[in-house]
Amino acid sequence: MLAKELISEVVPSLKTSDTGLDALNWMEVFRVSHLPIVNNRSFLGLISDVDIFDLNKAEEALGNHSLSFTRPYVYAHQHIFDVIEVASRLKLTVVPVLDKNEEYLGLITQSDLLHTFADLVAAHNSGGVIELELLPNDYSLSEISRIVEDADAKVLSLYVSQPTGSEKLCIAIKLNRVDVRPVLNAFDRYDYSVKTTYVGDDSYDDTVKKNYDALMRYLNM
Repeated sequence: MLAKELISEVVPSLKTSDTGLDALNWMEVFRVSHLPIVNNRSFLGLISDVDIFDLNKAEEALGNHSLSFTRPYVYAHQHIFDVIEVASRLKLTVVPVLDKNEEYLGLITQSDLLHTFADLVAAHNSGGVIELELLPNDYSLSEISRIVEDADAKVLSLYVSQPTGSEKLCIAIKLNRVDVRPVLNAFDRYDYSVKTTYVGDDSYDDTVKKNYDALMRYLNM
């Protein structure tokens, strides 16, 4: 998914001749806190509601306002992950998109970005989530996928993170089935450390998992 595919068709840009009051009105309509200032497809910068309130002269033209974010943007060919990084790092509610000649094409809203990312990670699909905890050298995507599939399940999405200060990776796996117990049992056989498991609003804690494993071992005796 590229940035150019996420551009909003409804949220407008501003001109330097627009007033701070104009900007605030549009921000309220579209529920954003930032809007780009564009003159003849030339992206001048991003103005926030805080910029306007700080100047305390909302009736003045935007050309008289200083910008807290000079020119944050992404290019049309950049991936959604790049858009998320910019939006997250700068805490933006919109991200401007430019072409290779650095001309303004449009913007991506935080709301559209969130909805698209939810589709990418299969957030709308029914299924459980298992989080594994392991050292980087022990991580193998092919092995994790094989274990899941051997337990008659499929990986809908998987993402890796490393908490600050931790030597271990956290592997979050979204499955295509709600009953994740066969997959938990399979990971246990291969000595994987399961950090936690979620099934909708329910959560299997470590005690439940241990009790289940004990029952399975008893039945297999």
